[in-house]
Amino acid sequence: MQPTASPIHAAVAEDFAAVNRTILAQLASRVPLVETIGNYIIESGGKRLRPLLVLLAARSLGYDGNRHITLATLIEFMHTSTLLHDDVVDESHMRRGKTTANDAWGNAPSVLVGDFLYSRSFQMMVEVGSMRVMEVLSGATCTIAEGEVLQLTNIGNPDIDEAAYFETIQGKTAMLFEAASHSGAILAGANAEQEAALQRFGRYLGLAFQLVDDLLDYQGDAKAMGKNVGDDLAEGKPTLPLIQAMAKGTPEQAKLIRRAIREGGLDHLDEVLTIVRETGALEYTRERAVAMADQALAELDALPPSVYRDTMAELTHLAVDRQT
Repeated sequence: MQPTASPIHAAVAEDFAAVNRTILAQLASRVPLVETIGNYIIESGGKRLRPLLVLLAARSLGYDGNRHITLATLIEFMHTSTLLHDDVVDESHMRRGKTTANDAWGNAPSVLVGDFLYSRSFQMMVEVGSMRVMEVLSGATCTIAEGEVLQLTNIGNPDIDEAAYFETIQGKTAMLFEAASHSGAILAGANAEQEAALQRFGRYLGLAFQLVDDLLDYQGDAKAMGKNVGDDLAEGKPTLPLIQAMAKGTPEQAKLIRRAIREGGLDHLDEVLTIVRETGALEYTRERAVAMADQALAELDALPPSVYRDTMAELTHLAVDRQT
């Protein structure tokens, strides 16, 4: 199921189609299981926002070559490899409404195919031929891995604060958004102001995106999201809705949430849902997401007017308005 060009992709529809073709070509392997699992996870849906950011950032600064197709593809491979690894770590059984690769083929093949995709992305980095781009992306891979480990070490820990939460999501989610827009700017030969602006744009967009993800875990529609409401709670993840609810709730409410985080599971889900609503934690999380989106939008002022800049602004609004 290849994603089709939607209105948000219209400005770079031809580029986006080229990325889809390149993804399929780069999945080729002499080992059939690599292609099977690679195709399964790549074709499981998703909007491909991170490669889209590469295309939009490069085009917004007048780039007219073709290396942005390779760059966008390798960004998608980096993202997909993290999904394969995440599902193993989280022991997930469903993603985007489909059985996860680890559930279908087992943990070992999923991890190893994730490694293949990461390795393939570095091969494509060499093809892009920019040491600056390689510096940004290789640094991003380390930051992403650190963010994932940080999240893992905080599982079942109700004592992390908002600052620690933001440090985690900056690494595990926002970093790849940032690397996508930043590397696209570098490829296009951005001046220092534009490069820094597009780097920050991706960072703020990524933070907004993750905040909404964490919000939807407590108020989203399970069928639309392709995962279950309360999955984060079941895994013992102390996300912002819970952190804020503990800060604003009564001692009894905070105690119950602390217990729910420590124990994991869904035994306390209904009570926790009531508390996050009563304490305004969901509204607070959305406000923080909107604030991050506003910061992202402000960074676009550094770019010349274009349909690409307009699309990045539209993408930012969609990131906070979405229900999946």
